[in-house]
Amino acid sequence: MNKKISLGAAICFMAIAAAASFVITMYYSLNIFNSKMANVTEREELYSKLAEIDKLVRSNFLGDIDEEALKDSIADGYIKGLGDPYSVYMTQEEYRQYQQRNAGELIGIGVSAMLDNSGYLLVTAVSSGSPAEAAGLQKDDLLIKIDGKDVLAMGYDDASEAIQGEDGTVVSLVYRRAGEETTVDITRKRVKDSGVVYRVMDGGIGYVKLGGFNATTPSNFKYAVEDLISQNVSGLVFDVRGNSGGLVSSVAEILDYLLPAGDLISQTNHKRETTVLYTSDADFIDLPMMCLIDGDTASAGELFACDLRDFRAAELVGVTTYGKGVLQTAFPLEDGSAISATTAYYNPHSGVNFQGVGVKPDYEVTLTAEQKQNLASLDEHTDPQLMKAISVLQAAK
Repeated sequence: MNKKISLGAAICFMAIAAAASFVITMYYSLNIFNSKMANVTEREELYSKLAEIDKLVRSNFLGDIDEEALKDSIADGYIKGLGDPYSVYMTQEEYRQYQQRNAGELIGIGVSAMLDNSGYLLVTAVSSGSPAEAAGLQKDDLLIKIDGKDVLAMGYDDASEAIQGEDGTVVSLVYRRAGEETTVDITRKRVKDSGVVYRVMDGGIGYVKLGGFNATTPSNFKYAVEDLISQNVSGLVFDVRGNSGGLVSSVAEILDYLLPAGDLISQTNHKRETTVLYTSDADFIDLPMMCLIDGDTASAGELFACDLRDFRAAELVGVTTYGKGVLQTAFPLEDGSAISATTAYYNPHSGVNFQGVGVKPDYEVTLTAEQKQNLASLDEHTDPQLMKAISVLQAAK
């Protein structure tokens, strides 16, 4: 049987519903208003304190003020005040260099080098078509002097920085090969650095070293893998030891190339909202794979290793990785400088974030201090981690 309500009751119910709606709306509006007012108050306090400092300094400071340096320092201090080790302020020049690195462009001579036991710089790779290659530098050369200064006295950081410089400038190097020392003058220029080195190892297994992930890495990685496949390798070992990351878009493109269909990378923002950033299509590389990791494998390098394992495409060999599972976004400023701020967590296929904990290997194999220092000169006969990866691939045949 149908029940009817009076007009008065209906009006009453409508009034109650409207009142409830009004209360809820006002509650959220007040929360938003209070939040904005708090932000306004905090900003006013910040600006007021800065203005007070500025007034006192300009009225009493003995020295001259470099206005540009002052602005850069204020911006740098603000970002450092966040207490986040991954958020940074970049000057115009630093932002330009940041963009060049992401594009895979460097100004230099086209060599990769590490500190040798002797204290000199050991050349571990020479980029194809680079000024260093044209000057005759080769892998395993020892860099003894840079612009007349002894590398032993300079130390690794200063020596590495001295090799770099402005486009078109000349650096004088003394290198030692087979006991003989040679002096060469090399003109610096823009060089492409994909961070990809590959070869066929003894036993017919392909090896691919990924030093980082920039805009040129995917195309060079695909070329390397396809070249190895054309040489009939029976498996692949990917090496991301020492890989501190790079562009998430770059590692996503590589993972898409390697793996079957599925979600590759998602992000979780400050509101705890998770969205998928990258997915993979159905095409994949059908070869047994292994991946080498270490304590310096971080960020996009960890994503790479995680997804290979999450898709059951590869097992991991080495030691627990660094544990950087947060994403930075660069925001250019009007004067050409920029900030890079941490804006989200990024997650591998499993959705399990590795921030602060790292990624554990399937096979834990440690290196001695000497092996770590000479890692670039080790091979499939002397590198315990690489040897373990090869043995697992061979056992699976």
